[in-house]
Amino acid sequence: MIARIWRGTATTVNADAYHRHFMTKVAPHLKGIPGHRGASLLRREARDRVEFLAVTFWESIEAIRKFAGQNPDFAIVEPEARAVLAEFDDFATHYEVAYSSTSDV
Repeated sequence: MIARIWRGTATTVNADAYHRHFMTKVAPHLKGIPGHRGASLLRREARDRVEFLAVTFWESIEAIRKFAGQNPDFAIVEPEARAVLAEFDDFATHYEVAYSSTSDV
């Protein structure tokens, strides 16, 4: 199992719009990709910004390529997300899941 982690920040005004985008567009799209095993969106208030960590779980790097293309480290940030995020990473980081107490992962 591979965890794919990506970070972005939004102003407090735009944070709910990004959250909504993730819930209504990103998460449903991911569910349809073979090898996708789940997702979490973490949210943290940080001064005048809201930081998001998107953590998605995948069967393998090959499954991630079905989403991200040939370079799995490339971040997929749709125009709707770009419009409401103040900044975001243009890369994703991948970790092998060494342990999880969650039965979904």
